[in-house]
Amino acid sequence: MRALLIAIAALSLGLALLGLVTPGLPSTEFVLLAAWASARSSPRFHAWLINHRVFGPALRDWQNGRRIQRKAKWLASASMSACAILMIATIPHIWLVTLAIASMAAVQLWLWKRPEPT
Repeated sequence: MRALLIAIAALSLGLALLGLVTPGLPSTEFVLLAAWASARSSPRFHAWLINHRVFGPALRDWQNGRRIQRKAKWLASASMSACAILMIATIPHIWLVTLAIASMAAVQLWLWKRPEPT
C-alpha cells in the first residue's frame, strides 16, 4: 500500500507540473492529492512538499483552514476561461462544450467560496 501511495504522490506531482503549462489541466488539485498521498506514505516527501518554495505556501494555507489565495483563484479563473474559449472554438459538439463549461462554472463557484489567508 505504501508503494502505491508513493506512486500516486509522484504521479500527481508530475501531473501538477504539467498542469502549470497546459490550459484546462488543473495543478492545485494534483498538488493536494500528492500531499495527501505523501502524508500517508512518505514523511520525507511530504515534508519536501510542505517546505517547497512554490507548493508549500498553498499547501500550508489549505491545511490551515482550507484557504486559497486570491492570486490562485484568479489564475484558475483565467485558465478555465481560456479553456472554455478554446473548447468553443474547436469542439463541434455543443453538448460536450456545455457540460464542460458547466463543470468549470461549478468549480469556480466552489473555489471563490473558499476563504482566503489573512
